[in-house]
Amino acid sequence: MKSRRKFSAEFKARVALEAIKEQSTLAELAVKYEIHPNQITEWKKIFLANARLTFTEKLPEKKQEEEVRRLYEQIGQLKVENDFLKKKLY
Repeated sequence: MKSRRKFSAEFKARVALEAIKEQSTLAELAVKYEIHPNQITEWKKIFLANARLTFTEKLPEKKQEEEVRRLYEQIGQLKVENDFLKKKLY
């Protein structure tokens, strides 16, 4: 029995972009990348449906790291409090 192949997001995006450019037919792309034309069509639909996310505002990397650090500190504090209260119960 053949196992399913897994493709990276980069690979899917590259194939979808080539399909959008329409410089090659789906059949040509399918042969080139050894995947079914229906799979290319599906990736193209997903790519186009999510294209708007490219322009959504994201947290700058530094702010994101600070937020993660803050959340880890909060988790640590809650764990300490939780452990303390468990000891008090028994």
